[in-house]
Amino acid sequence: MKYRPCVGIVLVKDGLVFAGKRIDYKSDAWQMPQGGIELGETSRKAAFRELKEETGLSRKSLEMVCETEGWLKYDLPIELVPKLWGGRYIGQKQKWYAINYFGSDEDININTESPEFCAWRWMKKDKILEKIVPFKRVVYESVFGQFSGKVDLH
Repeated sequence: MKYRPCVGIVLVKDGLVFAGKRIDYKSDAWQMPQGGIELGETSRKAAFRELKEETGLSRKSLEMVCETEGWLKYDLPIELVPKLWGGRYIGQKQKWYAINYFGSDEDININTESPEFCAWRWMKKDKILEKIVPFKRVVYESVFGQFSGKVDLH
């Protein structure tokens, strides 16, 4: 089985991180923006596209800071494999980017064409680690660890 190539974005403003509440989960699951890489697309380009699709933000108020070394993987819980992506993947391999946001909160729009979040807020990284689904927590810890010292996170 394969891992789905994906990007994740740590969107930072004033030391806090953007987190969205998943629209498709019954639980109180929050996560940072992420999504698949399209055929022929670079991971960097995918990161900006995913941010636009999930938050409505354009590049003009964004600054790429750094990226993870290599790819980070997570496995889906076995019961989710047949329900996601046509059962083709057992998890995701992700390239993560830290991006600073200099715009206004009023410019963030999660009510996009295909919304993934029903709510959003700026959170401390420790709160995000509490709110992420357990099977993604190790990846989030690794991302925050790699970005430590490169990005000012509370």
